[in-house]
Amino acid sequence: MLYHLLFPLADEFIIFNLFRYITFRTGGAILTASVISFVFFPTLIRWLKSKQGEGQPIRSDGPETHQKKKGTPTMGGLMILIAVMISTLLWADLTNLFVWVVLLVTIGFGLIGFGDDFLKLTKRNTKGLSGKLKLAGQIGTGGAAALIIAVFGQDTVSHGLAIPFMKDLLIDLGWFFVPMAVFVMVGASNAVNLTDGLDGLAIVPVMIAASCFGLIAYLVGNTVFANYLQIHHVPGTGELAVFCGAMVGAGLGFLWFNAPPAMVFMGDTGSLSIGGALGAISVITKHELVLAIIGGLFVLETVSVIVQVASYKLTGKRVFRMAPLHHHFEKKGWAEPTVVIRFWIIAVVLALVGLSTLKLR
Repeated sequence: MLYHLLFPLADEFIIFNLFRYITFRTGGAILTASVISFVFFPTLIRWLKSKQGEGQPIRSDGPETHQKKKGTPTMGGLMILIAVMISTLLWADLTNLFVWVVLLVTIGFGLIGFGDDFLKLTKRNTKGLSGKLKLAGQIGTGGAAALIIAVFGQDTVSHGLAIPFMKDLLIDLGWFFVPMAVFVMVGASNAVNLTDGLDGLAIVPVMIAASCFGLIAYLVGNTVFANYLQIHHVPGTGELAVFCGAMVGAGLGFLWFNAPPAMVFMGDTGSLSIGGALGAISVITKHELVLAIIGGLFVLETVSVIVQVASYKLTGKRVFRMAPLHHHFEKKGWAEPTVVIRFWIIAVVLALVGLSTLKLR
């Protein structure tokens, strides 16, 4: 909105020429989302406490140390969504289709998460929405976004799957692109949701991934940089850097209140929406497989759950003391901050490996 209002005034006031630059507007989105979060989160937390009473239900079979978290309110993801949406609408070019596609996924998945959180609170258990209903909503939202990308995207790359480290290889998926894109968005959404089990554990890797994909979106959308790095150029993706900046800023504000001991939990409202957004951005920028590297921590958490369930059903034995993976290390005696910080380190290393795919071809 600021871009449309102020950039036309650049001829009269040279300072407004800054709004032409994606980098400047990304910085503005980071700052705006941070300020919104820092200013309004305390009010939201007080309101959530007044409405939720006992706070988020705690798993009875979880680590014993988690019982002290009883009474902590959830749905903190509401403020993340508000901060991201306001910042994006203020700083992004609103004529850009990709911005609206990512906002569609973010809001759609956020509403599904809100419904899940609401049922958990009202029923006072950890189940919420049924798995089938939640998955159906995610597939429907992701499918709508994938169809828009496929129909209105660039014909040369919209149906393709790029392979990391290969400069010329683009596999044409045809209309199979749609289910593949849905799989990426739904998978990323649920992977972040599974990771969100300890104070501060999910939000920092999300900010790291958002920072990486902000850079990737900017480079992919720039003809000069894309040609230099020999990555597939997708016009218009640069504006997604503004959205990624908003995610980083909102994440910083949330982390202030979610750092151990957490004053508020993200809830499915936040984890499903920001995970889905990362998946959508990776699809649009043709870096779906790179998301699996940069977001490798989320992949590890998801795989640990799949392995645990499969092993128990097939053999009656558990591979891990508890799944997802972070609970396994808690059961082994690691303190919660130790697990969180070490997982952050893993996320940083994987992000660096993922970014190396931009140059190593």
